[in-house]
Formats: sequence, structure tokens, C-alpha cells
Amino acid sequence: MTRAARRHAALGAALVPFALVVNMPSASAKDYGQQGAVFRISEPDLLRTIEQKLRTLEASGGIDRMNAELTRRTEAGVRRPRPVAGIALAVRERSWIFDPTMQVDKDILDNKGNVIARAGQRVNPLDFVTIRQKLVFIDGDDRDQVNWALRRFDDRGAKLIMVKGAPLDAMTAHQRRFYFDQGGFLVGRFGIRAVPAVVEPNGKTMRVSEIPLGVGRK
Repeated sequence: MTRAARRHAALGAALVPFALVVNMPSASAKDYGQQGAVFRISEPDLLRTIEQKLRTLEASGGIDRMNAELTRRTEAGVRRPRPVAGIALAVRERSWIFDPTMQVDKDILDNKGNVIARAGQRVNPLDFVTIRQKLVFIDGDDRDQVNWALRRFDDRGAKLIMVKGAPLDAMTAHQRRFYFDQGGFLVGRFGIRAVPAVVEPNGKTMRVSEIPLGVGRK
């Protein structure tokens, strides 16, 4: 794994495991005998064919080229993730309250196995956790937005989250930690449609603000 990939992983990527279980009923076997002519299978074994193709690729250097291309694409995706679609430049101020309360579909347990919320109960996560940092969403390719965020917020008071741009390059250039909203999960959750935007604690809710930086910008 390259240094860039390790740094990207350190910013916090999550995998959600899942399992598929297939239950098959038991049945008794019965010999029905031969019902027609039997033909010999003449097609080559599939695994043997795949193995031969892989050996041919390896001998010609094709596998090495494929691995190099995969590494290049992975590195490019880490350094500059796909921009979040549908996010515009903030041209007017917009502010609202976000209530994180949700209805749980199954019992929630703490690390000791105690039930802290029953299935069907409405729960506000802010009853259990305290959020002290602001979330600042910016276009990392917009120098004005980046400079504004760096001047206004320090590392302890806010997380700087890009919806477009190269977070690793920005970290190197500014010696600050930058995050990226992969897939637009956070902006979608908060209802953000334009940046820069700030999400800040507001008691048991969160205040969301889209903030235009000034006139004279396209």
C-alpha cells in the first residue's frame, strides 16, 4: 500500500460486513435411471482455460501492466476522490436546524449488553454523545473557500471536509488535516446544497448554515 493510500485509510474509511445465509430443505435421493442418450462433454475445463490465459498474460507481462494500472487508478482516486454531485457555490445565506432524532428498528445495546433503546423507540444520538467540533464543508479547488476555512477555524474547533478537491495535497500544503465527504453522505444527510457550509452543535440539534463569501464571485 502506498503512503497516500495509508494516509487516506487513516482518515477513517469504514466497511460494513454482511452475510448471506441460504437454508436448503433436506430431501431423499432417488435413482431415476438413464432417461436418454448420454453425450460426452467435449468443452475444455473452465479452470484449466483460465489458468492457461493467466500464464499467457504473465509470460507477456500483461499481469504486471494490469497491476500497475490498478495501482495508478487507486492512487488517483485516493489523491482526488470523485467530486460530490449537485453541490453549488453558496450565493445566498441559508440556515436551518437539523434534528438527528431517528426511530430505531432493533434494540440498541451498549458495550456491556445493556439495552439503551428498544426497537421502535425514537432516539436522539446527541443524548448519548457530545459533539464539540464544527463541520466545515468546502470546495477544495476553490482557493477562496480553502483560505476562508483556514483563517476562520482551527484544528481543535472544526473538521474541514471537502466535497471536491485533493485532500492529501491540501494537507501537505497547509499542514492541516482535511477530510472528504465520500459519496456525499454527510451533505445529503444534512441537506446541504451549496458550499461553504457549516454544521455546528445547537443543544440537542445541529444548526446548518450555507455561507456566501461575498459578491463579485462567479
